[in-house]
Amino acid sequence: MRSTKQVVDNHWNSFGKRDLEGILSDYAPEAVFFTPRGPLKGAGPIRELFVGLLAEFGKPGAKFSLDHLSVEGDHAYILWKAETADNVYQMITDTFIVRDGKIAVQSFAACVTPRPAG
Repeated sequence: MRSTKQVVDNHWNSFGKRDLEGILSDYAPEAVFFTPRGPLKGAGPIRELFVGLLAEFGKPGAKFSLDHLSVEGDHAYILWKAETADNVYQMITDTFIVRDGKIAVQSFAACVTPRPAG
């Protein structure tokens, strides 16, 4: 069974490769993902979220970097930043609870500033 750090590392690396199936493989079937718009429950809604994110991060010029990773038992926290053609993401945080080698619970928060059109 994968450790919490292995799960989070795979999650981060899969996101960097724009590997939707790799990302989704990290989640338990009944996972809950807390977002500023409310919780997403299960594979379908989580897939939809990442389809949109990967479309945005797949545009030319997108970049992101990991500033901090902490792991304590089945809990992990990452702090990162990103820029895409559409948005500037400042102080992005994700917190994970990993059970049996899968993400059971995740929360996400970010300060997102849309780029001016044109």
